[in-house]
Amino acid sequence: MGAGHSHGIGGEHVAGHAGARYRVQLGLAFVLTAGFFVIELVAGLLSGSLALLSDAGHMGADVVALGAALLATIIAARPDATGRRTYGHYRVEIFASGLAVLIMLGMGVYVLVEALGRLGSDGTVGTGTMLLVGALGLIVNVISLFLLRGGQGESLAVRGAYLEVLADAAGSVGVIVAALLIRATGSPVWDLVVAVAIAVFIVVRAVALGRQVLAVLAQHAPAGIDPADVDADLTTIAGVTEVHDLHLWTLTSGMNVATVHLTVDTDADNCETLDAAQGLLRDRYGLEHVTVQLEADGIVDCSRLSW
Repeated sequence: MGAGHSHGIGGEHVAGHAGARYRVQLGLAFVLTAGFFVIELVAGLLSGSLALLSDAGHMGADVVALGAALLATIIAARPDATGRRTYGHYRVEIFASGLAVLIMLGMGVYVLVEALGRLGSDGTVGTGTMLLVGALGLIVNVISLFLLRGGQGESLAVRGAYLEVLADAAGSVGVIVAALLIRATGSPVWDLVVAVAIAVFIVVRAVALGRQVLAVLAQHAPAGIDPADVDADLTTIAGVTEVHDLHLWTLTSGMNVATVHLTVDTDADNCETLDAAQGLLRDRYGLEHVTVQLEADGIVDCSRLSW
C-alpha cells in the first residue's frame, strides 16, 4: 500500500517548487546584472584594472547563473508531455546550481592565473574609473541581494544566484578599496592583491555550494534528517514489527522524498498503520512526498532484497 503520486503530470505541484516562487525576483536581478556587466567590462578594459576586470568577469558569471536559475524555474514548472519523467522537470534547478558552481570556479581560477602573470609588471590603472564603476556595481549588487534574499534559504538555484551576487558585491567593495589604496600609495600592486582576494572568495563560495549540489545529486538524506531517527520513530507505531528499505533524499529544493517498507502484525489495521506512518513522516520530518509499503509479518518478506 502506498501514499504518493506522480510529480510529472500537470502543474499541481508547482506551488511547492521553491524556486518558482522567486521567478520575478530572479528576472529583475538578471536584467540589472546583465545591463551593468556590459558597463563594467568596457570600464575594466579602458582602465586596465585586473580587479575591475575580475569583478566584471564575475558579474558575467552572475548573468549566466541568474539566467540559468531563471530558466530552471520556468522549465521546472512545465508539465511533462512524454509521461516518462515521473518526477517532472524539478531537478533542472539542481543542474542550474551546478552550472553556477562551475562558472564560479572557472572565474576564480582565471583571475588567479592572470594575477600571477601580472606579477612584477608596472601597469597604469585608472583609479577614477575603478571608483565610479565599483560604486555603481555595489549599488546594483545590493538591489539584487535584496531581491533574492527571501529565496536563498529555500531554493538551491536561488541560493546559487544569491551567492554569486554576494561574491560580486564583495568584489565591488574590493575594487573600491583597491582604487583608494592605489591612490594613497601610488603602487598598482593593490590591484593584484584585491583581484586575488576576490578570486579566493569566489572559490570558497563555489566549493560550499558545490557540496550542497553533490549531496542532492548523490541522493543523500536531506539536511537535518537522520535516517536512524526516522527508522526508530517508525518502529514505535502500533503494529509495526520491522522497518527496512528506508530511503530519504531531496528531489529539488523544498521537495524531500521518502520510501519505506514496514513489516506489520497480521492482525494490525493496515489503514491505521499507514495513516500513522504518513502522519509521522509529514508532521515530524516535513516529508510530504512519501511512499509506504506494508508487509504482513511472516507472510511477505522482501527484506532479503534490501539494498
